Amino acid sequence: MKIRSQVGMVLNLDKCIGCHTCSITCKNVWTSREGVEYAWFNNVETKPGIGYPKEWENQDKWHGGWKRSDNGSIRPRIGGKFRVLANIFANPDLPAIDDYYEPFDFDYQHLHTAPLGDHQPTARPRSLISGKRMEKIDWGPNWEEILGSEFEHRSKDKNFDEVQKEIYGQYENTFMMYLPRLCEHCLNPACVASCPSGAIYKREEDGIVLIDQDKCRAWRMCVSGCPYKKIYFNWKSGKSEKCIFCYPRVESGMP
Repeated sequence: MKIRSQVGMVLNLDKCIGCHTCSITCKNVWTSREGVEYAWFNNVETKPGIGYPKEWENQDKWHGGWKRSDNGSIRPRIGGKFRVLANIFANPDLPAIDDYYEPFDFDYQHLHTAPLGDHQPTARPRSLISGKRMEKIDWGPNWEEILGSEFEHRSKDKNFDEVQKEIYGQYENTFMMYLPRLCEHCLNPACVASCPSGAIYKREEDGIVLIDQDKCRAWRMCVSGCPYKKIYFNWKSGKSEKCIFCYPRVESGMP
């Protein structure tokens, strides 16, 4: 790759109020389709917390990003070409749907069609994958909103591995922050190195990382290779998808 320039995005964390405007706008434009209902190219997390998907920062678990060897060279954490090819049909480092969440919507139509009765009708959640009613929702992309989940889950934040949990508990009573997350369009993307079919590439003119949908063969090594877990598999199309940095706007000269 010979990158002539690298576009970037600056997010001022001092001004982020956790309103999720960026998340909802991105969701409505890019992933409000069958197959990527669970995918959020942009999401906002409350830290400390394990995030979305669960424990995405724990590279001991997911083996994303790069690893530097003793001689100074780097290679993907998921392994070299031979290990990738050996696991190509059974990727052991792939997040499951439970690590993300089962996407759902509410049965709003029932509010309009319910017959008269003694009790007010309610809009129950239904899975967008199976279409079945969900009795209990136990996770989501903003489940830890404003430290809303149990401390047992939040204490697994990889950034606090060496911190005593009692001290961590006292610390989180006085501190929290919002962290907007999206694809970093890395200078040296691990997803590009992890893809066996060569479908992922970095554009020379601006450094935006994209996936060639015609070349993608659904090996999903890119999902494992990304340290931020910002590549998602579209189960409907059988292709991987990711943030495209809204390049139509970039090409039009818009911010």
